[in-house]
Amino acid sequence: MSKRFLPWDVDQVSLFPPSVSDYVPSSHPAHFVRDLVRDELDLEAVYASYDDARGAPAFHPAMMTALLLYAYTQGLYSSRRIARACEDRLDFHAVTASSKPDFRTISEFRKRHLKALSGLFVQVLKLCAEAGLVKLGHVALDGTKIKANASKHKAMSYARMQKAEAALAAEVASWLKSAEAADRRDDASLGAGQRGDELPDWVADKQQRLTRIREAKVALEAEARAKEDAKAKAKGDDDDRSDGPRPGRKPKHPPGTPKPKAQRNFTDPDSRIMPGKDGFIQAYNGQIAVDATAQIIVAHSLSNSSADSTCLIPLTDAVTRNMEGKKAREISADAGYCSEANLAGLKDREISAYIATGQAKRPTTGGKVGGPLTQAMRQKLKLGGHRSRYRLRKQLPEPVFGQIKQARGFRQFLLRGLDKVQDEWSLVCIAHNITKLWAVA
Repeated sequence: MSKRFLPWDVDQVSLFPPSVSDYVPSSHPAHFVRDLVRDELDLEAVYASYDDARGAPAFHPAMMTALLLYAYTQGLYSSRRIARACEDRLDFHAVTASSKPDFRTISEFRKRHLKALSGLFVQVLKLCAEAGLVKLGHVALDGTKIKANASKHKAMSYARMQKAEAALAAEVASWLKSAEAADRRDDASLGAGQRGDELPDWVADKQQRLTRIREAKVALEAEARAKEDAKAKAKGDDDDRSDGPRPGRKPKHPPGTPKPKAQRNFTDPDSRIMPGKDGFIQAYNGQIAVDATAQIIVAHSLSNSSADSTCLIPLTDAVTRNMEGKKAREISADAGYCSEANLAGLKDREISAYIATGQAKRPTTGGKVGGPLTQAMRQKLKLGGHRSRYRLRKQLPEPVFGQIKQARGFRQFLLRGLDKVQDEWSLVCIAHNITKLWAVA
């Protein structure tokens, strides 16, 4: 055989310990994310919890932070998949210096420091601004429904709760009665001092389900009362009609009580049934504000309401707060954000608005006639035509959602509860901005 080949000796040992810089090319994002966390980010909020010198040494907090952020940029969110990557992938070796934390360590670190990690969003955003990726000339807002870590089949409506509660209560009562009779027979046959008074497991399970249903009913009733109180406060309690019966048709159900179709999920009570492209899903509503310069997320929020209109002003104020007082000159959004209150709020903040008053393909047609500000917005979009600044709305947030959900595969939250899911959404947005920052580094 005349052809020569490069040597291939799998048993060859290194004379010197290998450097992590040799694992992957110097331009690889693994080096960028590691150095970003180590040299640029302030992790004081993470370090603050390590105040006890006792116990075995812990993995370095900066390394664990870099590992999580890099994993999110690579579309890895499960602690088990991240732990497996620490063993199998050279780019993860470059981040961790060949440390191999197990999945429980990764999961516990994320849970323990979730709030501190989500707070890194503003620091990364400032680095993006220093790199010239944020100009605030035009900011587009949009929302997307992301599945919660719960099945929609584990939700129950208020009307069904009422029926199920009565049926389960009667069933449990009959079983308890049968159990008491069985206890009396056992006492007579075995003696009063003998065991035989434990309830069967199937009774306990039904009792637990009945307890969960009653707790969900109480939560729905409290939520309905809170909504009614807020509505009364908004209208004003000094109205002359407040003491007497209100005119108009009698409501189908008493005010302050849940509607029969109101639902609550037993797995993640904070999540809600929301319409999606493939039907109704158990989800949260993730919101982002995207700058036109380089598709940087300059603000984010998350709610358990499918409506977008209540998110516009808080998200706009978050942009100003995150950018240390600098506000966007222009804001665009789809028809879901259009309301007189939102248009008035943007006018008070001296921000030029481009908000659709109708369908996405025809933003100036359809929809309600609206008040004077809505009509003025419709006329403004008509005058702009195809050259209107509104055209930027689809060019900014839609690709970002595509990168998050399709390219990096984030389609369902891992955590449960509104507070934790909000922080998890912040980590996803941080990973997106880091990816954009690496592209220009």
